Amino acid sequence: MASQPNLDYKSGSQFFTDSFQRGLAHWNRERLQPGFPDANWQKTLERDLRMMRLEGGFIEELRAEVSDEAARVPTDPEGFVAWFENLKLVGPGQGDPLFPWLAEEATRDELRWFFEQEAAGEAGFDDLVALTQIKLPVQAKLELARNYWDEMGRGQAAGMHGPMLDGLVETLAVNPVIENTVWESLALANAMTAMATSRRYAWHSVGALGVIELTAPGRSALVAQGLKRIGLSNRERRYFDLHAVLDVKHSEDWNREALIPLVMEDPARATAIAEGALIRLRCGLACFERYRTTLW
Repeated sequence: MASQPNLDYKSGSQFFTDSFQRGLAHWNRERLQPGFPDANWQKTLERDLRMMRLEGGFIEELRAEVSDEAARVPTDPEGFVAWFENLKLVGPGQGDPLFPWLAEEATRDELRWFFEQEAAGEAGFDDLVALTQIKLPVQAKLELARNYWDEMGRGQAAGMHGPMLDGLVETLAVNPVIENTVWESLALANAMTAMATSRRYAWHSVGALGVIELTAPGRSALVAQGLKRIGLSNRERRYFDLHAVLDVKHSEDWNREALIPLVMEDPARATAIAEGALIRLRCGLACFERYRTTLW
């Protein structure tokens, strides 16, 4: 049996509740949808400003939990990337017992519940990359563009990662809606969206996205193993099989083509990138602990 979630640092905060995270998730979904001119745009702008202040408070509280650790991270390119790559081994949530259990023991319904939470909390890696790359220096921008192109199936609809995820939603017959999702999963998606949409957190978003590429392959392989065990075909579990392999190369390229030149140009970026990576990992750990508490 797993230990109980270690979420004391969140207790008493207005930001780490069902109501706040669901409200923020609904706002993100609405504001990022393509729309039309609206006669009430001024009222919408007032609401958006109010929500952006709350969103900022949420991210700043997350930053406060990682700032001391990030401040100790090396700021030279080689030292920083060595620290960053070591997060795969020692970062929050790495080696979590949830994933071997999903691979070897979880029932179909337990895997369905896990996937429903993950799908509902999915912020859309392709969109996050597209938002983050705005006005980045050329070498990093090109690497994010290559990553985006892979996410988009290199121009082929059948290879797009988003529709693969949607196909698995249909296969497992889950209903990934905000109202059925634990706040920890929503908080993860909301944090990723906040960092990608606010330019003051652009370097944080680079770190958060990069650490996903670094740490996702092992977890994806174990989830794919569990899906295979309950009878899903190669095609049906393709989303996780693909990420178990492709993200390894993505991570190597991201570290070499984005992180090193960005930190070389301005060492101060290392601290912000580190904060973003640690925020992403801590939010992920909170999800894993909540999932284990619910499933076990």
